[in-house]
Amino acid sequence: MLTTLRRAGALAAICLIIGSGSAQAMPSSAATAAPLAAQLAKVAPDLNAAVLKKAVSAMQCAVASGADPAARLAVIDFSLPSAQQRLWIFDLQRKSLLLQDLVAHGSGSGDNYAAAFSNIEGSHQSSIGLFRTSESYTGRHGYSLRMDGLEAGINDLARQRAIVIHPADYVDPAWVERYGRIGRSQGCPAVRPEVSQMVVDNLKGGQFMFSYYPDEHWLATSEFLNCPQRGTRLVAARSE
Repeated sequence: MLTTLRRAGALAAICLIIGSGSAQAMPSSAATAAPLAAQLAKVAPDLNAAVLKKAVSAMQCAVASGADPAARLAVIDFSLPSAQQRLWIFDLQRKSLLLQDLVAHGSGSGDNYAAAFSNIEGSHQSSIGLFRTSESYTGRHGYSLRMDGLEAGINDLARQRAIVIHPADYVDPAWVERYGRIGRSQGCPAVRPEVSQMVVDNLKGGQFMFSYYPDEHWLATSEFLNCPQRGTRLVAARSE
């Protein structure tokens, strides 16, 4: 997926380098993520700053590789228990926080804490990584939102697996009081019915969603988390 995005953006990168009269590589994704992440961190003090920086860095890597910029970014920190609010939605233009709320993980991923993730249909496990949201629709769960995973082998079967954002009655603080956790989905990041329309309306139409868990293999191999120097690699991708 990242190679495809790079090819789409490579010609623009070539023009930029030629126009500037310099063959120097542009700053890395991690370096350019810092200012935006710092601004967003001010309005989301409960979100781990390192997780937020990774989310912004992954999003900016995708954009640098040819993806269209987004107006909003959703971040899910699956290292937190489901009993805690671990979903954040940001307005990237206003640098504001639109929502912090509960979000479910798949029943195959764990109980209160999610610890197992997959890209396998029928696993009932959540997926981590960078996603691009797509169209809204009304299905058996009500008003919902489809999305596409951008990371091969990690989440790129999200649409095939019907991994969507949808309302669910079991995403409820009352569950936490009764069971010590909220209910679990079949892999979808389900949200409270009271906020579901707001979530879908703000995220539909090509926004970014980043789901985090400290999985060592993913952290070490994700192309979006380990974005290359933007100038030279984008040009190289054009000649592949």
